[in-house]
Amino acid sequence: MAETRGRLAGKNAIITGAAGGIGLETSILFANEGANVLMADISAPALENALAKVRQLVPAAKRVEVMLCDVSKEAQVQALVESVDSWGGVDVMFNNAGIMHALDADAVDTPESIWDLTQAINVKGVWYGCKHAVLSLRRHGKARASIVNTASVVGLVGSATPQLAYTASKGAVLALTRELAITHAREGFRFNSLCPAPLNTPLLQDWLGDDAAKRARREVHFPTGRFGEAVEQARAVVFLASDESSFVNGQDFVVDGGMTKAYVTPEGPRAPAPVNNALKDSLD
Repeated sequence: MAETRGRLAGKNAIITGAAGGIGLETSILFANEGANVLMADISAPALENALAKVRQLVPAAKRVEVMLCDVSKEAQVQALVESVDSWGGVDVMFNNAGIMHALDADAVDTPESIWDLTQAINVKGVWYGCKHAVLSLRRHGKARASIVNTASVVGLVGSATPQLAYTASKGAVLALTRELAITHAREGFRFNSLCPAPLNTPLLQDWLGDDAAKRARREVHFPTGRFGEAVEQARAVVFLASDESSFVNGQDFVVDGGMTKAYVTPEGPRAPAPVNNALKDSLD
């Protein structure tokens, strides 16, 4: 059998929230870089569609499988991670699943049920993923690994268009990731937070809907004049997952097109955006 090549060759990777957006784009790139990939999400039809897309774009992928998982349920996350024991254990864990609920508002108007749901998925889900990744890494005697947790720039900067439960959850992810990075550094387990700016993903676009004013209020803060694309985040995750980032640990890895560094943004036409791989028929 020909040797698998790529920046992630030989690594076993688990991706949650893999059926769309950043998760699907990362699944495509991981498979293309030689990783064995386990894609997890809560929707079986969406997962099957995502799997078909990965196999279409990366027909030579070594191993790509799917598994249903509600990350707010620890038993399901444990089963997800332990399912790759037969592969040799996890090497890369991308805790990417999350929600941004339409009823999420400010301190006065956010329902307690929405607060609790958001924390359960966005924070406990990440904790469970990290916990069971560490247990797997120790079980298999791994000397190095990468865990990437999806946070957000809203954990770093404030917003007058509040989604308080979501913002609080992403701040928690940053703190959790930072502490785990230091705790497990001598074991060779790296933890980093991916901090995307608002993206052209179903999660945000469904939330914005056809509210032009709400959309424009966010776009104006981008120096490029546009939202980011999921593939731009996925490229960063490939770097963080690979051995190229061996001295990158505990970082709030911001991929935001300069948004958090901007004061007055430029005028003129928007900068062009890359096409997400999920919209293509081929990676060629």
